[in-house]
Amino acid sequence: MLNTAIIGLGRWGQRLVDSVQDVGRPKGDFIHFTRAVTRTPAKAADFAERHGMPIDSDYDAALSDPEIAAIALATPHTQHADQIEQAAAAGKHVFVEKPFTLTAESARQAVAACERAGVVLALGHNRRFFPSMIALKQMIGEGELGQILHLEGQFSSSYGLELTPQIWRAEGSESPAGGMTSLGIHCIDAFIHLNGPISRVQAYSLKQVLKVESNDTTAMLLRFSNGATGLLGTLTATARLFRLQIYGTKGWVRIDEDGSMTYCAVDGQPEARTFEKSDTCRAELEAFARAVSGTEPYLLPTDQAIHGIAVLEAIVASASNDGAAVDLD
Repeated sequence: MLNTAIIGLGRWGQRLVDSVQDVGRPKGDFIHFTRAVTRTPAKAADFAERHGMPIDSDYDAALSDPEIAAIALATPHTQHADQIEQAAAAGKHVFVEKPFTLTAESARQAVAACERAGVVLALGHNRRFFPSMIALKQMIGEGELGQILHLEGQFSSSYGLELTPQIWRAEGSESPAGGMTSLGIHCIDAFIHLNGPISRVQAYSLKQVLKVESNDTTAMLLRFSNGATGLLGTLTATARLFRLQIYGTKGWVRIDEDGSMTYCAVDGQPEARTFEKSDTCRAELEAFARAVSGTEPYLLPTDQAIHGIAVLEAIVASASNDGAAVDLD
């Protein structure tokens, strides 16, 4: 059992804890949250008490706790890089919620720090753990879609309409390119997972209706190293929608918000493929624990985690230069 401290107990931090334990009792044999650190402990005191976790605001104390083997970061994006390096220096394994960091250089440094310390570093992109996403990766590998020609992603929601200047996600430094760090980055990760590196991006990011600093509309055109093209959109001021669609010479596949899949062969009609429901947050956290135990490598390699942030950084650069193309090494 991997005794873990949760760092950040906002909505998503609580979601992570609830995914693997019930009133403090682990649901499985892999991971157990036994300590909590958050900026304002009083706001999450009842939640922590329900799970039997001591709670305070002292990250250093959690890192020095010999009973804690790992930490899980659900903190503001700008804090990730430093917090990862501090955890590595303390010999703690690290699970970090997306986005990994906000620059490719800080991502590389974080990976290097964990490698030097000999600790596991896992990036939380829970949609990689959709059973349908795992099946789609296999379909592509087995050639069921033929040559991949084009990928499209859309991940939007209305959360931006609820932002106030007091909420950290409203800050441009925490949410560059609008919904990319909270929503669109999931599609970028899926693109890399399914079709390899992205070599060029062009992006526009606009603030059309929000009253806070963050943008609400971001649209991107992508080119992959293998020649395929891609489109991605993310908005924070409309109804919620997640859609990922892959087009190949033998057909297309679409994955929707609930993890369901629709497949259409070139000579056929769209057909639904069903999968058992799965808690993807629990799946990623238990996969992290298995990676720490040496049972299996984590599903998201660190080189892909770095590349995802390099793509994000290129999107931000393109958007700040009126959609000018940015090439990635």
